[in-house]
Amino acid sequence: MQEFVKEIRGHLEEKLIPFWEGLQDKTYGGFYGYMGYDLKVDKTYEKGCILNSRILWFFSNAYTLLKRVYTEEGVIDKKGAFLKGLYNAAVLAYRFLRDHCVDEEYGGVYWSVTFDGKPLDTTKHTYNQAFSIYALSSYYEMTGEMEALELAKELRNLIEEKCTDDLGYLEAFDRTFAPEDNEKLSENGVMAEKTMNTLLHVFEAYTELYRVSKDPDVADLMRSMLDTVAGRIYNPALGRQEVFFDRKWNSLIDLYSYGHDIETAWLIDRGLEILKDEEYVGKLAPITAELTENIFNRALKGGSLLNEAENGVDDTTRVWWVQAEAIVGFVNGYQKRPEKTEYLTAAEGLWNYIKEYVIDKRAGSEWFWSVNADGSPVEKPIVEPWKCPYHNGRMCMEVIRRMGR
Repeated sequence: MQEFVKEIRGHLEEKLIPFWEGLQDKTYGGFYGYMGYDLKVDKTYEKGCILNSRILWFFSNAYTLLKRVYTEEGVIDKKGAFLKGLYNAAVLAYRFLRDHCVDEEYGGVYWSVTFDGKPLDTTKHTYNQAFSIYALSSYYEMTGEMEALELAKELRNLIEEKCTDDLGYLEAFDRTFAPEDNEKLSENGVMAEKTMNTLLHVFEAYTELYRVSKDPDVADLMRSMLDTVAGRIYNPALGRQEVFFDRKWNSLIDLYSYGHDIETAWLIDRGLEILKDEEYVGKLAPITAELTENIFNRALKGGSLLNEAENGVDDTTRVWWVQAEAIVGFVNGYQKRPEKTEYLTAAEGLWNYIKEYVIDKRAGSEWFWSVNADGSPVEKPIVEPWKCPYHNGRMCMEVIRRMGR
């Protein structure tokens, strides 16, 4: 397993970090927003604010983690230039978010801006606000800059004031926060007013905010979301989460999202570790254990993880982020239940699959978006508003953090 950790760390330091550092836009700020399957960068493509937030999170966390690791290993003096590059990349992403993605008139973060930083898609989505909080909290940890923490708090207040009803989080709004159809987070032929996905990532963002701020109000909001997961999203009869809902949390479709279930399992466990509330550990830990076990038994096929099942029919596409989250999910599952050594075997098998099929071996590339059941790549962009270093980069960092010692 130490070889497994060593390979993943090498992949982070030698493949992922250099790739994303190479996409810095030193003219207009931020990072270029598109690289096609042909590996050509479109420097005038829109810049998705979710992409920028995820890049900000990636470089902030990479700096914080690797600085600690290098210090423990006694090689910090040799890594100065490398760490400076991470730090500067995070600063570039932060300044672009602060200066171009935030709406100074109505508040909140836009969906996207033009390549030179002008508002483009002015939709305000709860999901997008959450990822900015997530990134800003990590940047604050890296730098200690109160400006970043204050902006994260402002966005949290905005979500609670503008994006909620008496049953939870609403999702899609126009620039002035008037409600609109949730096209951006709805799929599979339904128009959802609420989604498991958005709630999960608000919880993830608040976990990070609480970790760095210890604000008791954020802790209370985390508990409320955990109640929603246990009481409305988790389906105990099927041992899975429901995905798309109407305003009153009625499920709209028979959809089993394998990737989101394994991601939810470890993100909730992570939130519970930060929250340190034994009542909620007792309430949610059995759910996360069942999610992990059910994904292991149902969705792990041939060393990789299937994408989802609609009406009981599996989608056999292997999606990049699903494979990455499954590694973290199974490592986390083993840590919670050390007798489940098969989870570690699954994590290592997933990494071997990723190395063989999902990592694009062409020079100047990163990971394919997805591959077919036979391992052949689907010709989708390498970088675009949703394709980012968040899932695969986070997988690398979580493996190092959890298993590096």
